[in-house]
Amino acid sequence: MEHSDSYQAMLDVVQAFHDKHDFKNKGGEEMLYRIALMTEELGEMAEVVTKGKSKEQLAEETADLFILLIGTAISADFDLKQAFWKKMDKIMQRESKMVNGRVRVSEFRK
Repeated sequence: MEHSDSYQAMLDVVQAFHDKHDFKNKGGEEMLYRIALMTEELGEMAEVVTKGKSKEQLAEETADLFILLIGTAISADFDLKQAFWKKMDKIMQRESKMVNGRVRVSEFRK
């Protein structure tokens, strides 16, 4: 398989994965299920970090989550690239704040 750095190539290969396994007709695109899978992947990422596992293992678990995120955009029929840039434009305008010794960039309500 040829690997490309383009988002469109990543979107296409995740779509092909969904098609191959007929996610649309077999429950693989149901949002609560997808959220549960993403939660599972976050747990696996946490395990890598808390148990001091390798950077390669962290990369693999992060890739799993990224694939699920792209698949969620496919499942919910929205443009993730557009949503990404819209959100980045918004958060780049925010100020940061230190909370319990760690930087936080959030929408702090007064």
